[in-house]
Amino acid sequence: MTRRNMAHVVRAPEEIVIYFSLPIMFVLVFGYVFGSGMSVPDGGGYREYLLPGVFVMTMLYGLGATATGIAVDVSRGVVDRFRSIDMARSALLVGRSGADLLRALLEMTTLVVCGLLVGWQWRNGVVDALAAVGLILLLRLALTWVGIFLGLVVPNPDTVSVIVFPLAFPLTALSNVYVAPELMPDWLGTVASWNPLSATVAASRELFGNPGTGGDSWVAQHALLLAFVWPALLIAIFAPLAVRRYQRLSR
Repeated sequence: MTRRNMAHVVRAPEEIVIYFSLPIMFVLVFGYVFGSGMSVPDGGGYREYLLPGVFVMTMLYGLGATATGIAVDVSRGVVDRFRSIDMARSALLVGRSGADLLRALLEMTTLVVCGLLVGWQWRNGVVDALAAVGLILLLRLALTWVGIFLGLVVPNPDTVSVIVFPLAFPLTALSNVYVAPELMPDWLGTVASWNPLSATVAASRELFGNPGTGGDSWVAQHALLLAFVWPALLIAIFAPLAVRRYQRLSR
């Protein structure tokens, strides 16, 4: 199943261009157009502050590709055809999550190269940098199961974009992806600090050695812990929901 989904990616390179162009555009627009007017707590370059946020944002928007792929399989009767052959019932969902994780790794590689070209650096060594990438991919794995569940419950593939973008946009805006929560109004900063995206962004900034880390709140002091807890919680909620929904489709 993983190989089948990766074959679709190879046969539709225009999708890769679309999904890669959006985060690269955010890097260039926010990094160069708005970067000079943005401040970073405790100083530091805004592009170094921004890049970990863009990495995480890309993982979030990948949720749309997951949900669309599953919805297309359901609407075209692919699920029913797989049900008629001798294979594990879990293969479709697990294979899809594996393929999307591989694609996320390719996206991360592209974004890291793009970041290096605009001046971003990791400053704490290769081991910490790989740990940061691992946390970002862990979040992507959790969001993959959210996407699988959405793909199974929407009535058709066209509905996915109607749901995903209104969900993803406020999640990125109300987080520490672009602006530090300390610079927001108090209540808004609290919301942004507890955003699951903010934990992974803050933890990856800390591991990469980029500016914008720290803070006096409990959330800021335990970003690494929350970067594990939030994805684990999402998987614990949405993986069983997705499996249950898939089993109902198979009846």
